Formats: sequence, C-alpha cells, structure tokens
Amino acid sequence: MDSAQGILKQVKQLSFTINKFNDLYTNWEDCLTLLEIAIENNDESFTNEIDESYNTLLDNIENMRLETLLSGKYDKNDCIISIHPGAGGTEAQDWVEMLLRMYSHWGENHGFDRSILDYLAGDEAGIKSVTIELKGVNAYGYAKAEKGVHRLVRISPFDSSGRRHTSFAAVEVMPVIDEAIEVDINPEDLRVDTYRASGAGGQHINKTDSAIRITHIPTGVVVSCQTERSQRQNKETAMKMLKARLFEIAEAQHAETLKDIQGVQKEIAWGNQIRSYVFHPYNMVKDHRTNHEVGNIGAVMDGDLDGFINAYLKKEAKDKSS
Repeated sequence: MDSAQGILKQVKQLSFTINKFNDLYTNWEDCLTLLEIAIENNDESFTNEIDESYNTLLDNIENMRLETLLSGKYDKNDCIISIHPGAGGTEAQDWVEMLLRMYSHWGENHGFDRSILDYLAGDEAGIKSVTIELKGVNAYGYAKAEKGVHRLVRISPFDSSGRRHTSFAAVEVMPVIDEAIEVDINPEDLRVDTYRASGAGGQHINKTDSAIRITHIPTGVVVSCQTERSQRQNKETAMKMLKARLFEIAEAQHAETLKDIQGVQKEIAWGNQIRSYVFHPYNMVKDHRTNHEVGNIGAVMDGDLDGFINAYLKKEAKDKSS
C-alpha cells in the first residue's frame, strides 16, 4: 500500500513538472506568433502585448529555473508550519496572527491545500501558538525559507500612548514524512495528555476532551492537535507531527549542527531575526540573510513572499556550490 502511494505521489510530482513545462512552451509559442505577426504586418500596435507576453515568459522561465534548486531530499513534500510568539504578550500574539494570515494567503496563491492542525488563542487578542499544514508539490522546498525569527516594528494598536513597539515570532517549518519512512518511536517514551479543545469546531469539540498533547520524553518535543472532531483523529495528526519533528532531529545528527535542520533554535528576540517587517517610521520588509527588501509591506502581508523565497533559494544554491 505504501509502495503504491509512493508511486502515485511520484506520478503526481512528474505530471506537475510536465504540465508546467508544457505551459511554458505554449507561452513561448504565443510570444513568437505575436512577434511574427507584428513583423509581417509592420504593425507596432502589438508592442504592448508582445512586451507583456515576453515578460510573462521570462517570469515562468525563472520560476522553473528556481524549481531546479529544490534538490533537497524532502523539498517536494507537504509541510507543517508552526508559529510561536516571543516575549511581549498580546503584541507578540497579534504578530503571530498576522503571520498566520500571511502564510495562509501565500499558500492559497500557490494552490496549496491548507488546514489548521493546532490553534491556541491569545488571552486578549492574537494567537499563543498555531500549527498549519500546507499540501502541494514543493510546499516544503519553498516554505523552508521561512524558518527563523520574524521581527515586527509598528505603532502598537494596543498602546493607548501610540508608542512604537518591536515584536518577535518564531516560525518552524518541517516536511511531512512519507508513511513508508520508519521513525522509531517507543510508546513508553510518550506522555499523552487529553484536554478540552478551545478552538472552533462546534459543540462536540468544546464538550469533550478530544484534544491531544503528546510529549516525547527523551527529547522534550511536544506536539498537540485539537482541530479534528475525534480524539482518535487528533492523536493520529499529532503523531504525524511528532514523526516529522523526530525525523528532523535524527537527520540533523548527520549534520554539523542541529540548527541546520530544525531552523529555530535561537532565542525569539533581538539580534536573531531572519527578516524585519517595519511599519513605522517607514514601510519596508528586509530579509537579513539575503538583503532582499520590499517597500510594499501590504503586498507582503497579503502573501507576496516569492521574492524573499527566491532570493533565499539562490543564496542557498550558491553557498552549496562554493
């Protein structure tokens, strides 16, 4: 069964790449046809249409070129994204909610299926912690660029004095591991706690102890899920999350440092951020790893992250080759 699922997944991934190439070839043919018509008729009225078609072709070529940089073992897999606030109470928790919205829009823009695995609301506003899953070809390969601490600078809507505040949130990104891959988990090493779910889901969720929290005692890794309708479903999802975390740790044992694969190991505070989002006294988003920056912060918060992700992939490929 696992073998059949693996084959079907490979077929889906190959079909995805073939379809993108066919679309690219069609784009090239359309551009060439417009150019030939314009030359044959000496008609300059096609200029704008040719420019638009040509620029689209260049963008599509660049996107396919970037996909060739996704050479990691699990880059084509689905991914799990967890977001946690740093110090700062309501201000930092509101920042987590903003990032959740940003990644949800980014996933939607790329056609990824999105689902919330765990959600803990803030006391007054925002989110104390949230975990989402993005399903689609290359989801992890692209989203891994977001691992790290994200810094927000703005006039706080929660400060009656209108002062500027700095907030931090940590983003963890893990690949969803195929069922065929074995991860040795000893049931005796697990502590499983049940509790009453606090998120959306109707009366059934709120009236039963259906939420699950699993602690892997040897490593201290904690995962939880409360969004499914039954305790069994929540436990299955939580075990999937635990498997992904433990697999990363096992893989990291072959790397120089654990932080290379876990992504977020530093304090969620000043000096550790990978990217800054400045709303005041000017508008700018800057990635400190690549120096890529964007002035249209509204577009970024609406999910326009491709510039940052592409710059990261290029830098990663360059670092590996040097």
